[in-house]
Amino acid sequence: MATASACHILVKTKQEAEQLKGKLDNGADFHQLAKKFSTCPSGKKGGDLGEFRKGDMVAPFDKAVFGGPLLKIQGPVKTKFGFHLIKVLYRS
Repeated sequence: MATASACHILVKTKQEAEQLKGKLDNGADFHQLAKKFSTCPSGKKGGDLGEFRKGDMVAPFDKAVFGGPLLKIQGPVKTKFGFHLIKVLYRS
């Protein structure tokens, strides 16, 4: 079974996600922004979701993690929880 590890920042609006992505593109620290802005409990850990299996997350998130590039910020990715910026650390 495929596994991955990722960090994310979850916010309520696409506009907020795009603003944060702009900061990340300009060199802002992902973990610091996650701690400050993410509405997910993982925000306290800098957005770190740990390791999970394909199919464990909601479909749009899963697709981004298992189909997108490694170590590049993806998003905003819309799910029922809000808008995510996702950084995939590794896949196996």
